[in-house]
Amino acid sequence: MRYSSNMTAQEARTHIRYSGWASRKLVDAAANLTPEQRTRHMGVSHESLQKTLAHIYFGDSVWYTRTVDTSRPVPNPDETPSIETLADSWSSLQTNWEKWADSISDADLQRIAHYKQRDGTPYESPVWQIVMHVVNHATLHRGQVMAMLRQLGAKPPATDLIYYYREKAAASGA
Repeated sequence: MRYSSNMTAQEARTHIRYSGWASRKLVDAAANLTPEQRTRHMGVSHESLQKTLAHIYFGDSVWYTRTVDTSRPVPNPDETPSIETLADSWSSLQTNWEKWADSISDADLQRIAHYKQRDGTPYESPVWQIVMHVVNHATLHRGQVMAMLRQLGAKPPATDLIYYYREKAAASGA
């Protein structure tokens, strides 16, 4: 089944940049916690704050590989990188996502990406759906990280989309 989208390349660029911006704010906040706080079992879907951040990074990575560069290695989802490794690797991945987004046209978002799930099941999805999934998936799990930060007594950063827009406007002098 084919679905058309009214999503534009500019909207994809904005959403990808927003998602990376918000994730980076949480990685930075997590870096201010102790290692014990980052790895404490919190009773959420991915156990700890650090494992939840690693899960978001894994999702961003696997979808980049499925959508943009099939030769890019995907991190092992069963490993939890250090917060420093996570910050560096994610920053590089985000740069790649943004370079790709800068190169696409509206029509490129209609392309069908063919991929396999981890269990080998084949799927296909329009690229615009994948872009929205990447952003939505990260948003869901960033909400969990925000709650964990609060439970650990830390004040989470503002990561709502409106704050991204405001920060971008302030940086541009608009």
